[in-house]
Amino acid sequence: MGKQKEFTGVVVSDKMQKTVVVKTMHLSRHTKYSKTIRMHNKFKAHDEKGIAKSGDIVRIVESRPLSKDKRFIVKEVVKKFHEAKIAAPEEIL
Repeated sequence: MGKQKEFTGVVVSDKMQKTVVVKTMHLSRHTKYSKTIRMHNKFKAHDEKGIAKSGDIVRIVESRPLSKDKRFIVKEVVKKFHEAKIAAPEEIL
């Protein structure tokens, strides 16, 4: 068995029951032009207790497929939204 993937990201949507959409950011370098590019992915994650709200910074962990799109579980809420909006965006991710 391999190591589980773990990402940190911002909750974009919490409108579903027990599911949140988490946006993760990463930097990549363009192969030809060597420019740094900001890229993002959106993952649907299972939130059993409903603790993550929109704007929170959360840590998600890979799991078995829970539905057609859900492959991650919310492990913990790193920062709540009211604390996160004080910090600069570079410090968050």
